[in-house]
Amino acid sequence: MTTAVTDALPNDALPRDLALRRAFSVYPTGVVALAAHVEDRAVGMAVNSFTSISLEPALVAISAARTSKTWPVLRAVPELGMSVLAAHHEPLSRSLSAREGDRFGGHEWRRTDGGAVLIADAALWLTCRLHSTFDGGDHEIALYEIADVTLFDDIEPLVFHQSRYRSIAAPESA
Repeated sequence: MTTAVTDALPNDALPRDLALRRAFSVYPTGVVALAAHVEDRAVGMAVNSFTSISLEPALVAISAARTSKTWPVLRAVPELGMSVLAAHHEPLSRSLSAREGDRFGGHEWRRTDGGAVLIADAALWLTCRLHSTFDGGDHEIALYEIADVTLFDDIEPLVFHQSRYRSIAAPESA
């Protein structure tokens, strides 16, 4: 069956970068806080380019914009916290995405002995060490080896889809 799309724009109607942003926004992603304790303060940023890579060794990948001022600081730490944000963390995600100001906005977090910062009430905590980095155009791709995992099964993750925050709806009963 073929369905006509009535609100689609021709490929040449938008600048290429805007068209790509819209295209990429069709794929729902989680939101992950990357954070560490650096010079007596928590430093963090939000990313939605996060994926599992390998079970052996245990690897995940993230990508960060080369224009980020926070990424070089986090890339240099020996241990990085990755927290999969929960559905109620939308304000925190917005704060972590801001260019200035208090990124943690009063949200609770804990520091590991190695300096990783983990967000309270997140769906998942990963404590990681940098494995390798790769060129990704206007982003840098980083592989991290997982040192520790804490999973909170009962916490619903925050989802980013079509440039909006969403939550996962429970399936309807048959």
